Amino acid sequence: MNQEIFLCSICNINSGTCLEDCKFCSQSVRYKADIERYKQKEIALIEQEAINARDNGALGFCLVTADKGLNDKTLKFVCDVAEAVTKVAPELRLIACNGTATLAQLLTLKSAGIKAYNHNLETSEQFYKEICTTHPWSERYETCQNVNKAGLTLITGGIFGLGETQADRVSMLESLASLNPTSVPINFYHHNVALELEPNSLTVDEALALIKLTRESIPNTQRIMVAGGRELMFGERQNEIFDAGANSIVIGNYLTTAGREMHKDLEMLKSLNLQVAKKV
Repeated sequence: MNQEIFLCSICNINSGTCLEDCKFCSQSVRYKADIERYKQKEIALIEQEAINARDNGALGFCLVTADKGLNDKTLKFVCDVAEAVTKVAPELRLIACNGTATLAQLLTLKSAGIKAYNHNLETSEQFYKEICTTHPWSERYETCQNVNKAGLTLITGGIFGLGETQADRVSMLESLASLNPTSVPINFYHHNVALELEPNSLTVDEALALIKLTRESIPNTQRIMVAGGRELMFGERQNEIFDAGANSIVIGNYLTTAGREMHKDLEMLKSLNLQVAKKV
């Protein structure tokens, strides 16, 4: 087990405005989930979140928007935010997560100071059509290829607990491995009553086995990150994710759900004699 744990914080800079029909996502306007919705978060608030994340040990800071992909307006906003955050917290490694993106758009983000791009495959190509009909899985894969072409660090992963089979999970992991990602964020479906999917039926032991399978399936990746759904999925057994192969976590809140207080994760790592990574 890697004794240094990479901490990342995510910032929802545009919330609840997506027109797509991804059945796992409360940010889709189609499902009318009871979440906070806004077009653009004030840059001053984003700067404060960045400073707080840095002060609590985060190395990565991810700027997330809730749309299918980048358009000119969103691209400019993400670039403006990246430049502002770089001024107040230059120690942070900026990550963008803005949906499908062309090579030209990714190069524009790179020029604004973005170092990495996160775009998840979510599940297997075969199962994807069961959870999303408004765009194909192939667009997700192509965006990840564009990230590699742009020379940005690729972060791509998926979600477990959507109703997929074990064969779907293996297929997704094989697809992820083919992209040679630097970091693989693994999410565990966090159910919202407004969504059509059934609640996540995975047990803690099954979830831990999936982290182990991810590590075994993508051995060359630098980081296996346990991200969304960690607190709900693992509860009092969160400390076991590191023995299963994880060496990175998201600290603080998620996009539309609350994480636990940052200091509690730092206390957990200290109790396990795990060090917080100080550099990428």
